Amino acid sequence: MIMEMIPVVERLEREGYIKDKKVAEALLKVPRDKFVPEELRDYAYIDTPLNIGYGQTISAIHMVAMMCGALDLKEGHKVLEVGTGSGYHAAVVAEIVGKNGQVITIERVPKLAEKAENVLRELGYDNVIVICGDGTLGYEPLAPYDRIYITAAGPDIPKPLIEQLKDGGKIVAPVGQYIQNLILLEKRGKSLIKKNLGEVAFVPLIGEEDGILKNRAECIIIEL
Repeated sequence: MIMEMIPVVERLEREGYIKDKKVAEALLKVPRDKFVPEELRDYAYIDTPLNIGYGQTISAIHMVAMMCGALDLKEGHKVLEVGTGSGYHAAVVAEIVGKNGQVITIERVPKLAEKAENVLRELGYDNVIVICGDGTLGYEPLAPYDRIYITAAGPDIPKPLIEQLKDGGKIVAPVGQYIQNLILLEKRGKSLIKKNLGEVAFVPLIGEEDGILKNRAECIIIEL
């Protein structure tokens, strides 16, 4: 148990960011200080985003908790993460899905992908696979996925990610440019159940694909 994380998790539970015991337990197991630059380690257990270089950040702790909760992760799930960054979020998800689950995480910046993979291996997260590439294209070789989440904001949710999601699966992603909202999508046949979880602020999503939801002919979108 990471002692420095205990008061953070307790506060997030009081404020409603953590509603699932599995999320709280995962946050208490993953050493966030291992995933931040050495000069920022004194700030690792403060609930704020931190710069990890290359124009990228490690998400605030409450945002990781909120996204994990919205995904409704289960043991044994196969999960795709778009935007590895430091690898911290992938480690938290890996704790929740367990040894029988799998996390495939894609990072476009080679140096970040290499560093994240090294830290994840050092900490024993053998159920995480790090891929260096364009996350907006997903990762077809290991599809379909039970859950997908994106850690950067694009104008919409990339079409390949919708296609690589299992029926009944869920995607959580920040969507928007000047104003971003965290969107939860659930795939039900040709329908997408869409729920807005509120305003957020993420770094921009960069890649070949920029979205499916604008092409309304391809799916039926039901907004809650």
